Amino acid sequence: MVTKYFFSLYLIIFIKKPVMKNVFLGVDHPAIAAKEVEKLAKWYCNVLGYEIIAITAKPEYIIKAPDGSFIEVLPIDDSPRPQRTVQTPGFSHLAFRVSDMDVAMAELDKHNVLWLGLEFQAAGGGRIRSFTDPEGNMLQIVQR
Repeated sequence: MVTKYFFSLYLIIFIKKPVMKNVFLGVDHPAIAAKEVEKLAKWYCNVLGYEIIAITAKPEYIIKAPDGSFIEVLPIDDSPRPQRTVQTPGFSHLAFRVSDMDVAMAELDKHNVLWLGLEFQAAGGGRIRSFTDPEGNMLQIVQR
């Protein structure tokens, strides 16, 4: 009986792999609805180093970051834009990891971004600062 128990425990621990870890790999892309789709997609390319990899007839732009992650930029509908803060329910911002916070801030200053406050300590460690894209979407840069 004890041997059967330990064998069953062995099967649970060592053989049964969690399916979720092997199926759900991570975030493929967030989508940003924009008034000026092409202009905003090109801003992400010119300012944050993305590249355009696909454009549909709608138009929807799929842009790719240097790390291989994607953002979809698509046209807005007639819904009113909600007022947002970091704690507004739902998705609140996109945070971009940077290798050098000081260089990143200087580069963003060259593009006259609207900073939403001073730099602060990121939860879990590191430096963080919030700003907006040209359409008012909240973004952050983070160095950990």
